[in-house]
Amino acid sequence: MDTVKAALRAYRDELFAYTVYRELAGTRGIDEKLRRKLEYIAEMEKHHASFWKAFLARRGVGVEEKNVSRLKVWGLKALSRLMGPALALKILESGEGDASRFYADLLEHGDLSTEERTEVMRIIEDELIHEHELEEEASRFKDFLDHVRDAVLGMSDGLVEVLSVSAGLAGAYGSAFHVAVGGAIVGVGGALSMGIGAFTSVRAQSQVRLSVLERIRLASRYAAHVLKKRVAEYMSKRGVSREVSERLAEEAAGNPDLLSSIVAAEEYGLSEAAVENPAKAGLYTGLFYALGAIVPLIPYFAGITLSYAVPLSFVFAALMLAATGFVIAVSAGLDYRSKMIELVAAGLGSAALTFAIGRIASDLLGISVG
Repeated sequence: MDTVKAALRAYRDELFAYTVYRELAGTRGIDEKLRRKLEYIAEMEKHHASFWKAFLARRGVGVEEKNVSRLKVWGLKALSRLMGPALALKILESGEGDASRFYADLLEHGDLSTEERTEVMRIIEDELIHEHELEEEASRFKDFLDHVRDAVLGMSDGLVEVLSVSAGLAGAYGSAFHVAVGGAIVGVGGALSMGIGAFTSVRAQSQVRLSVLERIRLASRYAAHVLKKRVAEYMSKRGVSREVSERLAEEAAGNPDLLSSIVAAEEYGLSEAAVENPAKAGLYTGLFYALGAIVPLIPYFAGITLSYAVPLSFVFAALMLAATGFVIAVSAGLDYRSKMIELVAAGLGSAALTFAIGRIASDLLGISVG
């Protein structure tokens, strides 16, 4: 590992985080309790940046604060004002996770003195503190993140299907109005179908999971001695000593709720919180499908000629697919660039293929394209 390059990256990341937390703390209308948390974390990040600046100076490398991307800072601040600070903090939180892995790698492979190694370990501790401090605020975005799968499924399906259909119609017919009407019909039908399908599927899955949880609850109440043995076995398999395993199992057996939650999690991978609400799943899927379906149809409803409507439809869809990929990446802690590129390439590729099929059908059937 090139320690100087790693330190430069760490300095820029910490300086960027300090700038963002400071800017968010200064946002008008922000909750006072959250403001204090952000100011506290900003000072931590400032201290980290100062450490890396001194670290580099000891190796003859100078740095300047102008390396901070003001565009990124402005983007996160704008996102915070538009949707509240929870999503912006979720993005920063995912960056903190990357920083923790980066620092761990630096400790293992970097050329550090004993004092520097100690300070890096303190920085890792601070990152964990950040996560805890922001947990309450991030939980306000939890309901959406819990249903992000349904939202993304609906959004991407609506975008890709209606973009493909409208592209195919545009390839076969010369009327923007007919393309808009055809795409809208597909969008309405698809939103209803997707919403009802998601509701039915999640409802059936929830019923099965709730049934399993109910059986475990009853067993925990009336046959605790049987489940107690299982809990002891779970602990033993995890490397806990036999004596401690039996003591933990004995304590769990005296608390039916605790006993049932342990058995459900260990044996079935279930919990009450993991049971999805079917109504919300259907609503998120249907609404986001409709939202995705509207985007590629905007140029056609605007009444402009197909020579402009088709490329504009692809541009609008690409922007929405990129935004969808960004949300997926943030919620799952993935690299947002690769996820955005993946969704855009898949969606536009499908639509381009359908457009080509429409043109071929137009030629074969002798349909005139104006």
